[in-house]
Amino acid sequence: MTDSQYKLWSFHGGLHLPGHKKMSTGQPIGKYFIPERLILPLQQNIGEPSEPIVSEGEYVLKGQLIARANGYISAPLHAPTSGTVSEITEQLIPHPSGLAATCIIIKSDGLDKWVQLSPHASYENMDPSALRNRIRDAGIVGLGGAGFPSFIKLNPGSRTSIDELVINAAECEPYITCDDMLMREHADEIIQGTLIMQHALHARQCLIGVEDDKPEALKVMSDAVKRLGHGQIKILAIPTLYPTGGEKQIIKVLTGKEAPSQGLPLDTGTVCHNVGTAAAVYQAVIHGRPLVSRIITLTGQGIKTPGNHEVLIGTPVNEFIEHNGGYHNRIGKLIMGGPMMGISLASDLVPVIKTTNCLLGQTQQEATDNNTVMPCIRCGACMDACPVNLLPQQLYWYAFARDMDKIQDYNLFDCIECGCCCYVCPSNIPLVQYYRFAKTEIWAQEREKKKSDRARNRHEFRLERLEKQKKERGERLRKKKAALNKSKSTDKKDNDKQQAIAAALTRVREKQKQHSVISKNTDNLTADQKKKIEDADKRRQQNNNEKVPSEEDSDS
Repeated sequence: MTDSQYKLWSFHGGLHLPGHKKMSTGQPIGKYFIPERLILPLQQNIGEPSEPIVSEGEYVLKGQLIARANGYISAPLHAPTSGTVSEITEQLIPHPSGLAATCIIIKSDGLDKWVQLSPHASYENMDPSALRNRIRDAGIVGLGGAGFPSFIKLNPGSRTSIDELVINAAECEPYITCDDMLMREHADEIIQGTLIMQHALHARQCLIGVEDDKPEALKVMSDAVKRLGHGQIKILAIPTLYPTGGEKQIIKVLTGKEAPSQGLPLDTGTVCHNVGTAAAVYQAVIHGRPLVSRIITLTGQGIKTPGNHEVLIGTPVNEFIEHNGGYHNRIGKLIMGGPMMGISLASDLVPVIKTTNCLLGQTQQEATDNNTVMPCIRCGACMDACPVNLLPQQLYWYAFARDMDKIQDYNLFDCIECGCCCYVCPSNIPLVQYYRFAKTEIWAQEREKKKSDRARNRHEFRLERLEKQKKERGERLRKKKAALNKSKSTDKKDNDKQQAIAAALTRVREKQKQHSVISKNTDNLTADQKKKIEDADKRRQQNNNEKVPSEEDSDS
């Protein structure tokens, strides 16, 4: 049934937790219903929120693009059903802050009419880049974690191939069974989606890890691998231990590899995806369907009829729960996700989003048990349980003291916030809350630092620019003054030259006057005498012309 000869590894710490899973696996996956209106937050994944491309009053079809990706780490959004865009406005979203965010609201027409789709059955002939673009255009994000855009993790980067593609089917957190039921009922889609991702990554081998407390899923998946896997996929039964479903933990269990501190699994030649993501990839590539619905576990002592259901993205949580049996009167808390890593919802008026894998209704007694916080007794139980091999007690003290420099020396950002330390703490200290606070504070400080750096750079650039302008203006004034002085000097020189020429001419004329001969007895002259006088005057005039300098001669 599985490859029992394959070697498995282990990680530090971890917990054996009560599963509480049978209460939601007794019935097949329920079919989605179409609510009167769908609320679609633009922010449903890690990264930038999507950008609306529809307007109020516009009619849309199921699967139609309604918001495009805004940046590289972003994912587009599609209409989960046909209807009219009634509003684009602020609405409550499922977030620990309980705040509102921009949402597209679609009033459904009940027809559930699809847009024209573009299936591509022969994915083997597709270029990996084109395959990734198709997955990106389908709006697929990780369906087992924080919702990282899947196409990014399907890019091997500078590598020509990947050593292992790991498919995470551990689903180790209590109560959650959506992946278990997906494997039981849609194993073929998971296997074919896995082959598509393997083709995109050029992965040398593919490993699917299923916890050994899911015998039905293990059998169905093993049968599907025999039919469709072509010998490229191994199904491995792994020990049931929380948090084996963590990305780095399941990679360690299946491959023995450990990603470096604050590094990525890709750094070790491994990529990890969830089984739900694999099924969504199959739908996007083979059938051309974008991500508009997902399987959700509805469970807990506060829920009347626990089970798993396909749900349209954007379905209001209160309508979904009411449609499937509603609450017990003793409901105390509603959690999105599991009891270990889920977030408590301040209201059930929020919508289902792409990363909603479970809605857990706890009774008032469950919600109020073990809430009394006492001082730390330094027992070290948190350190023994930590699956990342950190020192939770030290992290707690530095977070409590707000020493954000020191806490990073203890690898705060390696913490996966699994909650193991909180679970075993005899003093009921909400350790993870302190770590989240510290991370948020450090991120805020980094943003402020970047903002200050930008402001300082702008100020320094302005001073540099003003200094440069001052120098340039001074240089222009200097050149202008030099040119003016040169012009004055040239004019004075020319004036002096003209005065010298005029004085010389005056002196010559005075000299001519002094040496001029007044002719006497010019009357009764003979013709020969007159001729001699004329010849003498001509010679005198010629000599005078040769002696007097001209203006051209003076210039030379």
